[in-house]
Amino acid sequence: MSSHEHIKLTTSELATFYMAYSNDSMSICVLSYFLEHVEDPDIKSCVEYALDLSKMHIDLDRELFRGEGLPIPMGFTDQDVYTKAPRLFSDEVILHYVQNIGIMGMGAYSHALTVSARNDVREHFTACLRSSAELFNRATNVSIQKGLYIRPPQIPYPTQIEFVNKDHFLAGWIGDQRPLTSAEISFLFMNLYRNTLGGALATGFSQIAQTKEVRKFSVRCSEIAKHHSSVFGKFLSECNLPTPVSSNLTVTTAKDPVFSDKLIMFHLSALMDAGMVFYGQSLAGSPRRDLGTAYSRLMIEVGELVQDGTNIMIAHSWMEKPPSAPNRKDLAKG
Repeated sequence: MSSHEHIKLTTSELATFYMAYSNDSMSICVLSYFLEHVEDPDIKSCVEYALDLSKMHIDLDRELFRGEGLPIPMGFTDQDVYTKAPRLFSDEVILHYVQNIGIMGMGAYSHALTVSARNDVREHFTACLRSSAELFNRATNVSIQKGLYIRPPQIPYPTQIEFVNKDHFLAGWIGDQRPLTSAEISFLFMNLYRNTLGGALATGFSQIAQTKEVRKFSVRCSEIAKHHSSVFGKFLSECNLPTPVSSNLTVTTAKDPVFSDKLIMFHLSALMDAGMVFYGQSLAGSPRRDLGTAYSRLMIEVGELVQDGTNIMIAHSWMEKPPSAPNRKDLAKG
């Protein structure tokens, strides 16, 4: 990535690289721990591929930071993980975690590509996008082969094209409710699935957190994930649709410290940030008013949780300040 026209990075490019560095350094810690405990050889292969990608991304990020004369973020290091700690999550949790790294990577890098101007930066994010898709496909193939893939509900195929001709299509509070559209079902299912996985992670974190403050916050995240899952499941069941979730997303009873509290808080914050994005997309793609109201309410709950988590991170000096515009007022004071 050293070949460019000596044009400084834009704020979008700068923000994306700093965010990617923190996320990849965290992933290296988590995946290194998973690699120590995963038993299934096919799932282990997916973990190894994901870990190699994160390490490669970190190396490329450092190369860019040095080339631009930028300070390299602290991120997370070996000090934030104890890979020899007892097993905390089942192989299925690990597989779904890796699959979601691919999903999150595709979303993040596709956005990064659209806001990048420099050719070397676009080439980098294009390569990252391809590798994220490859990771997702590998993990999904393994999940399907082992019967662990959680399929969204199915509905009968339409027999003809129809157009909406009544405002009842938007209704959702009073009287007869129209059935959910396929898009609404997809959003509900994916949010149910993500909250189920996120709740399992938060439960595990609550057992290994070293401070009471972080333990309580992890428990709170787990409880909110369960509550949100029940909301999405209720919408599906009211439409006589199954709410498929796996009973194998299990957490052991281990309590030995695995990750630093700093990493736990960053990880939970990253999950919540992603959840807010997914809820926003779901809100935009769900015309039924009761769904829109539910997503808006749940986004407020997550937003309050994010703020409380941020306050904890600031209080413990766990949050690195991202590159920011200069304070002109302070500069003007001499």
